[in-house]
Amino acid sequence: MIVLGIESSCDETSIALLKDGKQILSLVTHTQIKDHQIYGGVVPEVASRKHLEYINPLLEQAFAEAKLKWDQIDGIAVAQGPGLQGALLVGVTAAQTLAQLLKKPLMGVNHLEGHIYANFLAFGEQIEFPLLVLLVSGGHTQLIEMTGHHQYKVVGETRDDALGEAFDKSARIMGLGYPGGPEIDALAVNGDAKAFDFPIAIPKEPDFSFSGLKTSVLYKVKDLKKQSDELPLANLCASFQKAAIGAVIKKTFRYAKAHQIKQISITGGVSANSYLRAQLKQIGQSQNISVFMPPLSLCTDNAAMIAACGYYQFKDEKVPKKIEIYPRYPIST
Repeated sequence: MIVLGIESSCDETSIALLKDGKQILSLVTHTQIKDHQIYGGVVPEVASRKHLEYINPLLEQAFAEAKLKWDQIDGIAVAQGPGLQGALLVGVTAAQTLAQLLKKPLMGVNHLEGHIYANFLAFGEQIEFPLLVLLVSGGHTQLIEMTGHHQYKVVGETRDDALGEAFDKSARIMGLGYPGGPEIDALAVNGDAKAFDFPIAIPKEPDFSFSGLKTSVLYKVKDLKKQSDELPLANLCASFQKAAIGAVIKKTFRYAKAHQIKQISITGGVSANSYLRAQLKQIGQSQNISVFMPPLSLCTDNAAMIAACGYYQFKDEKVPKKIEIYPRYPIST
């Protein structure tokens, strides 16, 4: 089964052609990071215009690279939320048009589920249920127990900022650029993680909170600027990263141990963080828990994960009668 995937929920326009839920025939993505850097964040109107500009050329490129004709696909999967309304509209409209012209079934995919299925795309049948999913991105931070395909129970989530949001905001406080996550990750490599003692909020609960950590970084930076014009950025980044990532790792493994879950899946944009990946690997091995981490190419928003999720939905015959756009679209529990 060949599924065409379309992703346009935020600032990446992405098209993929996927065979049988595991073989990427083509994956082409245009990122808008440079278009939004001058604003310090994603501007919805700019994002929508860029999606309109790139979606048709990317569709043509994807089919050319896969060496497929339009009528050779079996179905279409498109991200329908959560995300920016105008951005989602571009992808969904393109998908609806193609489905009607080609007379192919259309599947609406929850973008968050797409991130979860990035690991099923990468590791397939190695993954077993029950599975504990740590979803960490710019807009979401959730701990999800997965008992089967498309069967979820949210067991922990952030009460304020998402982890990726905390990275970006803290980076801005330190005077770093956008997006902040990769800059903090790179600088932290040469820093002392014990230089500053940043707090970990609500340590005994499965929920997360990062607003207090962000505020702590703000006050520490203000104090340091009184002493010197040059901030110890490497130490700040390493200390922040230790506190932020330490919180999600501790709570993830604590839940897995308490509920005897032997497999953990980490997914979402922040799953590309090198410190997070190293810690997960090390602790997973020490506790005899398998940890699945998507390849870096599948960590950020991409259409291959949307096609993979759509493939499993097609298999389960979960094709909806109507595709709608959902700027807010929580994972069903």
